[in-house]
Amino acid sequence: MIADVEASTAVAFEGVDVVFPDGTRALSAVDLGVRRGEFVSLVGPSGCGKSTLLRLAAGLVRPTSGLVRNGSRELGYVFQDATLLPWRTVADNVGLLPQLRRVARRERHELVSAAIQTVGLRGFEDSYPRTLSGGMKMRVSLARALTLDPDLFLFDEPFGALDEMTRERLNDEVLRLFQVKGFAGIFVTHSVPEATFLSTRVIVLSSRPGRIVADIPVGFDYPRSSTLRFDPAFNRVAAAVSDALRN
Repeated sequence: MIADVEASTAVAFEGVDVVFPDGTRALSAVDLGVRRGEFVSLVGPSGCGKSTLLRLAAGLVRPTSGLVRNGSRELGYVFQDATLLPWRTVADNVGLLPQLRRVARRERHELVSAAIQTVGLRGFEDSYPRTLSGGMKMRVSLARALTLDPDLFLFDEPFGALDEMTRERLNDEVLRLFQVKGFAGIFVTHSVPEATFLSTRVIVLSSRPGRIVADIPVGFDYPRSSTLRFDPAFNRVAAAVSDALRN
């Protein structure tokens, strides 16, 4: 069941179980709330239901039992692949969602221009996806979601296929957007350092059926410098996440 929620909460999962039609039990008794202004990362073994939680938040999947309470006005969703249309330019890909919603041409142009500026792609409006690097494609995907001005942003391991340097630069970009826009974020990743660097909290899930085995606060202030990754305190938090994964 999906229900309303108090204004301070972006999304809440209450006693959520998900069993797929083939009998696979994806999630078990998940209780989790994400408040506005929080950035929560989900880590856990492959197949533990991390992406299923995102689809529940987006209303793409319904729980077998329990409640999903969604208090967001609008959500953005960034997938593992940039999912760009190869025959459309950067500007046309970014403007796809407003176009599908029949936003007026002038307003759509303003939304696209602002989103492209925000993710640092000014000058590439007329480029096609085949000419872009992997990191630039993910920036286009981010910009496309930004045109909806989401107050809940869902990230399904968007940087997993990128090299380490590009991944770190995009981590910095996501944190900058988080500070500027103030959305609630849920970020799926297999990288403990990435989860620790981005988050206000890291949620550790067990193997399938996924259940929450740890909820670890990350107490570093924003903005966060790239050098935070080398701080002993950062390493202690990352070690706590790793310990929870192993246990």
